[in-house]
Amino acid sequence: MKNTIVVPALGESVVEARIARWLKKEGEKVEIGDILVELETEKVNVEVAAQNSGVLTKIIVPEETTVHIGDVIADVDSSAQPVQRTAEKGQNPAQEADTKPVPAETVETAGQPMANKEKVTPVAKRVAEESGLRVSQVSGSGFGGRVTKHDVEEFLAHSTLPASTMVRGPENGKQQKAVDTGHKGREERVRMSMRRKTIARRMVEAQQAAAMLTTFNEVDMSRVMELRKKYKDHFKQKYGISLGIVSFFVKAVITALKEFPRLNAEIDGEDIVYKYYYDIGVAIGAEEGLVVPVLRNADGLSFAQIDIAIKDFAEKSAASTLTLDDLRGGTFTITNGGVFGSMMSTPILNPPQVGIFGLHKIADRPAVENGQVVVKPMMYVALTYDHRIVDGRESVQFLAKVKEFIEDPAAMLLE
Repeated sequence: MKNTIVVPALGESVVEARIARWLKKEGEKVEIGDILVELETEKVNVEVAAQNSGVLTKIIVPEETTVHIGDVIADVDSSAQPVQRTAEKGQNPAQEADTKPVPAETVETAGQPMANKEKVTPVAKRVAEESGLRVSQVSGSGFGGRVTKHDVEEFLAHSTLPASTMVRGPENGKQQKAVDTGHKGREERVRMSMRRKTIARRMVEAQQAAAMLTTFNEVDMSRVMELRKKYKDHFKQKYGISLGIVSFFVKAVITALKEFPRLNAEIDGEDIVYKYYYDIGVAIGAEEGLVVPVLRNADGLSFAQIDIAIKDFAEKSAASTLTLDDLRGGTFTITNGGVFGSMMSTPILNPPQVGIFGLHKIADRPAVENGQVVVKPMMYVALTYDHRIVDGRESVQFLAKVKEFIEDPAAMLLE
C-alpha cells in the first residue's frame, strides 16, 4: 500500500519551507517514527517522520527545493521490498552525493566514518558541500562539539585545497562557471537560508509599516553588579547557573510595561489591542540569524527561572533545536547587543510588537555623585517604539522607570 509523505503544518504564519536534506534514500526500508527529511523554515528546522513502515519508493522533491504546506514530497510503500544499494548507475540523483567517489582533493577518504554527521549545523553542512569538503575531520566549536559555519570556513582558510572555480547559482542552486573579474577565488555566492530571507523581508516590512523612533538613556549598573557579586556563589550553588544581567531587565521592563501598557500592545487595523499578559521575547544571536524565543508569562517567573530559560534557549539555538512553539507570539522584546560589545544601537521592532528594549555593553565611565566625579559601571539603554500609538513622553518615562528599578533593584519588590 502506497502512502504519501506531505509537508506538514509548520506553525504560526509559516507557509513554506526548503528541503534541507533527505536522511533516507530511495529504496531504503523505514519504520514508523524514522526521520525521513529535514525541512528548513524561516524560523526553525523541522524533521518529518514516517507515519507508516515500508520502503521509501520515491523522492518526489529533491534537496534545495522550496515546498509549501500539503505538498507531496515522497512515497512510502508498505508492500515494497528494500533495494540492495550499489554504487552503480540508476541511483536517485538527489542522493548521488552520498555514494559517488570522493575527489582526491577532499580531506578524507570514502572509507572513513562521518564522525560529525549528526553534529553539524545545516548552514555548515551546505558550505562544506559547496566547497567539496566533508565535515568528519573538522573540529566543532559549537554547543556539544557541533560543527558551525565558522569552523568550516576556518578549516578551508587554513587547508591546502585549491580554491574552487565554481559558485552556486542564485536561482536553481546548480553549479555555474564563475566570471573571471580579476578576483578569482576571492568571491563566494551562497543562497540565502529561509531564515535569513525572512529576516531581510521582516526588517524592510518593519521599516515601512511602523513609525519607528528610538530614545536613549544611561543606567548606573552599580547596584546590580553588587547584588550579582554578593549572591553569585549562593545562586550558582542553588540553581546551577550564574545570576545574569538580562533577568534584572526582564523584571524591570515588565514592571514598567504595567505602568505604560501601550508598549505591550499591538495595532490591528484601526484598533489598539492591549495585552495584560507579558510574553517577553529575548533575542539570541544564532549562526543563521537572530532568533527571538519567548518567555511565557514572564511576570510570574523568578530570577532563576528566567536565567535558566534563557540558557536553555541559547543552547537549543546553538544546536538548532528550537521549536516553533519557542518562537511564536511575544508581546515585547529585549535584545542585548552588549554581549557582542555594542556600546549603542537602535533596535528594530519585531512586528506586530510596538516596542523593543536594547541593552548594551557595561563600561566604566565618569559620573557625578554628590558633587564628585567618580567612575561607575554604566550602560546605555535604548527603546525603539511605534510612534503611531506610543508618544515620545511615554517612551522617555518608560526608560526612566526602567532606569529607576535597575539603579534601585529593591524598588521592584514594592511594585
